[in-house]
Amino acid sequence: MSFRDLRNFTEMMRALGYPRNISMENFRTPNFGLVSEVLLWLVKRYEPQTDIPSDVETEQDRVFFIKAVAQFMATKAHIKLNTKKLYQADGHAVKELLKITSVLYNAMMTKGMEGSKTGEEDTSKFKFDISSKIADLKAARQLASEITSKGAYLYDLLGKEVELRKLRTEAIARPLEINEMEKVMRIAIKETLAQVQKTKDLLNNVASDEANLEAKIEKRKLELERNRKRLQTLQSVRPAFMDEYEKVEEELQKQYDIYLEKFRNLAYLEQQLEDHHRMEQERFEEAENTLRLMQNKLKEEEKRLLKTESQPGEPEAALSDKPAWSLSPSERPGTGNDDSDIDIQEDDEPDSELEERRLSKPRTAMEVLMQGRPSKRVVGTMQGGDLDDDMEAAPALLGKCKTSSSKKQPSPDCCSAKPFLRMGVAGY
Repeated sequence: MSFRDLRNFTEMMRALGYPRNISMENFRTPNFGLVSEVLLWLVKRYEPQTDIPSDVETEQDRVFFIKAVAQFMATKAHIKLNTKKLYQADGHAVKELLKITSVLYNAMMTKGMEGSKTGEEDTSKFKFDISSKIADLKAARQLASEITSKGAYLYDLLGKEVELRKLRTEAIARPLEINEMEKVMRIAIKETLAQVQKTKDLLNNVASDEANLEAKIEKRKLELERNRKRLQTLQSVRPAFMDEYEKVEEELQKQYDIYLEKFRNLAYLEQQLEDHHRMEQERFEEAENTLRLMQNKLKEEEKRLLKTESQPGEPEAALSDKPAWSLSPSERPGTGNDDSDIDIQEDDEPDSELEERRLSKPRTAMEVLMQGRPSKRVVGTMQGGDLDDDMEAAPALLGKCKTSSSKKQPSPDCCSAKPFLRMGVAGY
């Protein structure tokens, strides 16, 4: 691509009336959209009624478009285009486009030199004249092709004239025999008559077939009309079961509404039941956690008391100074000998019996604590049984104990309940 070719192309397109301004920078890089638009416009200038697809979205469509334009220019304008350069859509395509634009530009300049150089009116008139002569141009091309084919056929016949002249001369020189000619003529006449008779038979058959078809058509028309009347009658008559059908349909609709309402209520109740179960479970877990914390506190208190009891060398006078409610069962007056006897007996007993007695004591204490409440529901895990009321009463008892200890006054309820709670905790 040279700068001069690109400049000439842009000036020619501007002179030909291309509606879009073409810059010399448009062909620095491949621009297939502009090339396809210019080619389609030039083809329309040659023949406005041509039908070339303008779809160039895919690669196959672009190849088909380039081939169609090249074939059109080769057959209509006798311009040979390089399809590869056109497909490149860069500076090399400008040289191929110049072949088309130069022809149109020269024709326009020749027309301007011969006559008028008018503006848009002359251009539109020129276009109109071209479009009006399209039919004559097609007829002339068809006649040219027929002349070519018939000329070739005539040339072949003239080539055979030497042989045909000899045969023609021999046929003319040969004498004619009347009997032979008469025989041939009779045979030809018979064949012609047979052909005529055959044609007449075919015509008669066609007439009979036509009559049969008309009869069938009339019969079908009558059946169609009868069926149409029957259909109208059936549409106008109300079926006997229609009333019952409507009643059943209404009842079914009512039943469906009832079913829908019950289904919604059931879903709502199931949701409420699920919420209730969840709240009960949360309440149970909370109570169980509270009781577990209380048991842990009681265990710690019992361990502390046992640790205090096990300290050696503590004088008995110090124990007598403590209030009776703060002493452990072994330290209280009148119970020391019994505990010592129990200890002596426990020493004599086997370890298994001691373990059973230790386990049985807390359970007996819990039974004493649970007396008077046989109808209460027991809730808990496999680790031990818990009472709903015990879970509520235990914090109250602990609160009383704390209040009494803060005031340095013993509380009988607290003192009476603490051993049982402690023994119950040991059972767990």
